[in-house]
Amino acid sequence: MELKYKDITEKIIGASYEVHNFLGNGFQEVIYQRALAYEMRKKGLEFAREIEQPIFYKELVEPIGTRRADFLVESKVLVELKAIIALEDVHTAQLLNYLRVYKIEVGLLINFGSKSITFKRLVL
Repeated sequence: MELKYKDITEKIIGASYEVHNFLGNGFQEVIYQRALAYEMRKKGLEFAREIEQPIFYKELVEPIGTRRADFLVESKVLVELKAIIALEDVHTAQLLNYLRVYKIEVGLLINFGSKSITFKRLVL
């Protein structure tokens, strides 16, 4: 079975490895975010960074609020970055909630804070 938006997520993950290989761990999330923006640009990915995403509730047409997403890549993949020792279930749940309320199908949770980069690919 072919993964949805596999070409996009592979480029994002590749860019993330490039960042982690160069910077290692121990920096604040914003440092990784800026470096990842640079690497994704080099890979020809279109993205918006730190944009206000509308939050939708059930069948309401009007959003009930907004929240800043780390990246929305190619208008299809939501990317949430962390710079913590280890990803926990709460981070996975957070990304799943964001996908649901932003009405986006595919998300990547990427953690730069551990010795090796870790990521989760989530699909609604």
